[in-house]
Amino acid sequence: MVKHIVLFKLKDSVPANEKLAVMNNFKKAIEALPAKISVIRKVEVGLNFNPSETWDIALYSEFDTLEDVKIYATHPDHVAAGKLIADVKENRACVDYEV
Repeated sequence: MVKHIVLFKLKDSVPANEKLAVMNNFKKAIEALPAKISVIRKVEVGLNFNPSETWDIALYSEFDTLEDVKIYATHPDHVAAGKLIADVKENRACVDYEV
């Protein structure tokens, strides 16, 4: 199994209410993907509520293989979800590891 973890930092210049709306829309879109992309075994999105931390969004997902992660990453519905935060995203960190 492959665990795919992604952290997103949104721009500080984005007003808090706009940032929260974008984060919630992204969470909703990503968590709807298992119904559309069969290779996803599990997905969850956490929105950071601790203002003293750097990252705003944590995405955790599980796949059978790294090839499945690649299928997910290029799927049109996943790409569309990513576009929801594209204009406000400052940084992204990712790790894929096998268990």
